[in-house]
Amino acid sequence: MILVNTDYITGKELEMLGLVKGSTIQSKNIGRDITQGFKTLVGGELKAYNEMMNEARAIATKRMVAEAEELKADAVVNIRYASAAIMQGAAEVIAYGTAVKFK
Repeated sequence: MILVNTDYITGKELEMLGLVKGSTIQSKNIGRDITQGFKTLVGGELKAYNEMMNEARAIATKRMVAEAEELKADAVVNIRYASAAIMQGAAEVIAYGTAVKFK
């Protein structure tokens, strides 16, 4: 499966199959949430949240690819990511793009 953030793949003629997406909502445990809260007092990278968001993007991408595979797609083009805070310490990440088949 080819995944790109452009709306084309060089040298390929594409047939659009439709929108595909994958999402997840992730949170850290309360202990991590408290320690990251203290980190905001002194500044710096919030590593636990960074790891959480990386994991969430990977899960959302995997789910998007699974949806594309159900459509028998060869690739997903124009991939985008969006995220939103759901509550303190929890975030939703969605990955979406257009499933395509090579002509």
